[in-house]
Amino acid sequence: MIPLRDNQPTDSIPIACYAIMGITLLVFLYQLQLGLNNEAIFYIYGLVPGKYTVWDLSRHFSLTNKVFSLLSYMFFHGGFWHFLGNMWFLYIFGDNIEAHFGSVRFIGFYILSGLISGGFHFLLNPTSLAPTIGASGAIAGVMGAYFLLYPRSKILTLIPIIIIPWILEIPAFIFLGVWFLMQFLNAAGSGSGAGIAWWAHIGGFIAGIVLVKLNQLVPKTGTQARLNKITRKKTTPKLQVIVTHSMDFGPDLYGQMEVSSLEALTGTKKMVSIPWGFYNPLYKVTVPPGVKKGTRLRLAGMGKTFPDHKKGDLFLTIQIKNAI
Repeated sequence: MIPLRDNQPTDSIPIACYAIMGITLLVFLYQLQLGLNNEAIFYIYGLVPGKYTVWDLSRHFSLTNKVFSLLSYMFFHGGFWHFLGNMWFLYIFGDNIEAHFGSVRFIGFYILSGLISGGFHFLLNPTSLAPTIGASGAIAGVMGAYFLLYPRSKILTLIPIIIIPWILEIPAFIFLGVWFLMQFLNAAGSGSGAGIAWWAHIGGFIAGIVLVKLNQLVPKTGTQARLNKITRKKTTPKLQVIVTHSMDFGPDLYGQMEVSSLEALTGTKKMVSIPWGFYNPLYKVTVPPGVKKGTRLRLAGMGKTFPDHKKGDLFLTIQIKNAI
């Protein structure tokens, strides 16, 4: 299952998420220079339980390296798809969690989730000599927090079935619950020497839930309110799910599309997904400049198809967010 976007809105740009993604990208480019299969890099910057418990390995690393590895392992990856997958999941789920915690606290939450994830892996594999790298544990913490905070939000999900991709809206508690179950089943069915640290994912997910609860005990400082004034979004999501309805059982369909006040003024292009049972076709929609709240766009031939092959139209009513 590949998440495409969620329907949980945020009003501010997730600067902490983008900063983490930027740092991780720089580290990945550094890896490319040294070679993605450079095992020396994995041992130097990765989390290797044996680095702390097995003397023959431990004696080759300084105390500084051992402490730094607890943090650095989160920013290194084993390949392009490993890096891309982690950053995509952070992009999908991270903005809402940052909006909940605030940008500064989110950075602490992310690092703590990664540390607890690594600690969980260490406790279950204390003498392992295999290096663990990747942001998966920290991002599992983000997903655990999302599971607790936004269980009923919808995740637009791509499910590749042979050559027919299905796009479904799945409730977050189902999407993340299935993800967590898969991690648990893989962890239970694999040995300690497996190439993926499944238990680290589980530890990170649980850590995310616990840290959300603990955050409620920490008083707010007002820093995020000041940051929100600077980072407030000027646009709406490029990909939107349109829930349609018909009138008088006719072939035409009606729905609403959201744009920002800036997009209404200057015009924009959107991708919309129209649910049709188990299949969500995607359409490109051009919003002309100067539209007003309540303006209705007509998409010819995108309504229902009746048995006599008569095709209806799709009418989208513009709703303006953050209207000036």
